[in-house]
Amino acid sequence: MYSDALLTDILRRTRSIAVVGVSANPVRPSFYVARYLSLKGYRVIPVNPGHAGKELFGETVRATLADIEEPVDMVDIFRRSEAVPEIVDEALMAFGSLQTIWMQIGVEHKDAAAQAEARGVTVIQNRCPKIEYQRLFGELRQGGFATGIISSKL
Repeated sequence: MYSDALLTDILRRTRSIAVVGVSANPVRPSFYVARYLSLKGYRVIPVNPGHAGKELFGETVRATLADIEEPVDMVDIFRRSEAVPEIVDEALMAFGSLQTIWMQIGVEHKDAAAQAEARGVTVIQNRCPKIEYQRLFGELRQGGFATGIISSKL
């Protein structure tokens, strides 16, 4: 559904990512995905009202997207699909230069995606940026996975 070129472009041009629904529990996927992205050089701004004010990945956890004053390139959504419309509305209002809305594996909302796309925002649904980063930039090959990406680098 999404070309490797599109996903690569998104991951290369993105600098800051607001992760909505991040957990402070290190065994939760939202925690280790956000941590991985921060270790890859992205500025990860955690968003979770239950952890607001705490620190994760060198950033203060924000209660809402509206609490972020800095520019955000991507909003990564770790919430159920039914919560997506409200998050997309808030993201579109909060960030005039938003480039990407990324919905995690199992998260999809056709109408909210269409609304964001109509505003010029790229939308990725039912994918994980951590997995795509590892696949597209060669990290999965090191573990013996066939990624479909041909490269002379390991």
